[in-house]
Amino acid sequence: MHVEQGGLRMRRCVAAAMLALALVPAGASAAETTLYVAAYGGSFEQTMRRDIIPAFEKQHGVKIEYVAGNSTDTLAKLQAQKANQQIDVAIVDDGPMYLAVALGFCRTLAEAPVYADVHPVMKFSSNKAVGIGLVGTGIVYARKVFEDNKWPPPGSWEDLKDPRFSGKLVIPPLNNTYGLHTLLMMAKLRGGSERQIEPGFKAIKDEIGPNVLAYEPSPGKMTELFQSGQAVIAVWGSGRAKALADTGFPAAFVYPREGGPALGVAACPIAGGRNLAEAQNFVQFLLSPAMQRVLAKGAGFGPANRTVELSPEERVGVPYGEEVSKLIAVAWDVVNPLREDWNKRWTREIER
Repeated sequence: MHVEQGGLRMRRCVAAAMLALALVPAGASAAETTLYVAAYGGSFEQTMRRDIIPAFEKQHGVKIEYVAGNSTDTLAKLQAQKANQQIDVAIVDDGPMYLAVALGFCRTLAEAPVYADVHPVMKFSSNKAVGIGLVGTGIVYARKVFEDNKWPPPGSWEDLKDPRFSGKLVIPPLNNTYGLHTLLMMAKLRGGSERQIEPGFKAIKDEIGPNVLAYEPSPGKMTELFQSGQAVIAVWGSGRAKALADTGFPAAFVYPREGGPALGVAACPIAGGRNLAEAQNFVQFLLSPAMQRVLAKGAGFGPANRTVELSPEERVGVPYGEEVSKLIAVAWDVVNPLREDWNKRWTREIER
């Protein structure tokens, strides 16, 4: 009797459980998966939240938590969490990504057809990260201010020291890739190189520094400085300049005649991250032709997927075609081991 009653209770429990499961909306269990993506703030974050994240969440039934920060911030988070990674996918500049790979933070990319379409220059030999887009570093300026003052548009890195721009120039700090590019270009124009950086520090300190209003890392703050009229010229990336112009502010961007450094934007699935399959899928999703067009339009990225063709309108402000061949490559294998010491020196001598 007790056995029969126990069996009856068991059958009723199983039936109740099955009924409860039947009432759960399809995909609810998958929606409990949360993917943590660490990447830039500013206009890039807006593009991700508006056009990329919702599409991925819908297609894969996951939730994405966005962790905004510049490349240095993201790398610091990976180092702090190395025993218990909270980030699943990191998107950072190419220089910090090479360092992230060297430090063991990135997982080998899973095989996928889309990687066959990626430009060889955007691939990492380690196969633990991949470029998702390309921008160039140059000079952005307030076009209307220049027109009103009858100033010619800037055309050279040497224009950064022009006394007309005293207190009106903004340069990102050295822990930002655009600031690093400025230091490297000034070193090269003074006879130095990645291996001989002294002329660059001297030029920034003595020639360009007196014009600097702020060494500003935040894209949002940089935009505010232009919109408020405090800044009229800055060193920035082609993608950031395009985003500023898209706000309606009359901004123009030029590659100096001496050339502009190339900045690759790279993504990697994090080793130790909890959501391995979803992280791999997200990196592949970013390289799909549809998302590459979104990144070109919203973030000003030159496509990493070589099958993507942009219309003349979509190419505005984007490194594409002939422009890409004119960009200057950075010797990251030389720079990365020296960068920490350079950052300390920059803080001590430039931003003191």
